[in-house]
Amino acid sequence: MPQYNPAMGIMLALLTAVFWGALPIAMKQAVEVMDPFTIVWYRFLTASVGLGLWLGFRKQLPSVKRLGAKGSTIMLLASLGLAGNFVLFNSALQYLNPPVVQVIIQLAPVMLLIASVWLFKEELGKHQVIGVACLLVGLLLFFNERLAELFTSLSGYTTGVLLAVLAAVVWVMYGLGQKVMLRDYSSPQILFMLYVICALILTPVAVPEQILLMDQRQLGMLLFCCINTLVGYGAFAEAMARWQASQVSAVITLAPLFTILFVDLASLVWPEFFAAASLNALGYIGAVVVVSGAMFCAIGHKLLRART
Repeated sequence: MPQYNPAMGIMLALLTAVFWGALPIAMKQAVEVMDPFTIVWYRFLTASVGLGLWLGFRKQLPSVKRLGAKGSTIMLLASLGLAGNFVLFNSALQYLNPPVVQVIIQLAPVMLLIASVWLFKEELGKHQVIGVACLLVGLLLFFNERLAELFTSLSGYTTGVLLAVLAAVVWVMYGLGQKVMLRDYSSPQILFMLYVICALILTPVAVPEQILLMDQRQLGMLLFCCINTLVGYGAFAEAMARWQASQVSAVITLAPLFTILFVDLASLVWPEFFAAASLNALGYIGAVVVVSGAMFCAIGHKLLRART
């Protein structure tokens, strides 16, 4: 059992934020020639093999018999939520820049919070109300230049935003399912079962031979996406085991800021392949407010308590 280690926890949480921040940038390149279903299938297949070998080496492979009928249903719903989230996230990148999708996806943990209050009767703290309000205000600031387009026309931009919001909504199914399954399995064991099921679900619609159409740049980006699934979620699970969940959640909310930073840097180095975030001053402020709101949801109670 991993020991409580805040220093290691924050390093792993930062690694998660960096990898998740870079992920949509790489996927944006891969989706140029490969459809979202196939990209996600490759990611789940790679993660299943990698995590399966790791759990097998540690003799920690999960026992499926323990699931039972109820557990199997929950696992299937969680798998559909995770697969749907991955596919919708990739699909949104066909219409939007990576920073936009990454900022919208911050709705996911807030929706999970609200769903947990409703289903599990968890208490909604004052800090969480403040955090949700900040996040919503931040989204309005972030989209300040495109608000009229979002609400008055079904443009490609609006379609992308809707797909990203749906990705956040279906992620809640995965989040709730994992929350229930943690009573019987560790996070890596749950992820392994989810990866296997998701890969099986997507096999009929995947077109593996699309990989032959990729050039070296796109192939490298696909490889990074596959490695990212293992490293990002693996580091997240290990961080949760070594540090307080609220602190880990606060650190990983930095992912959108890393996305904006990475995409702006990449646009300077490789302008022919990467477009800058193209935000005005209010847009950048909005991104920071969104991240601050999500972060306050996670650790605001500590700040309010300290102030009291």
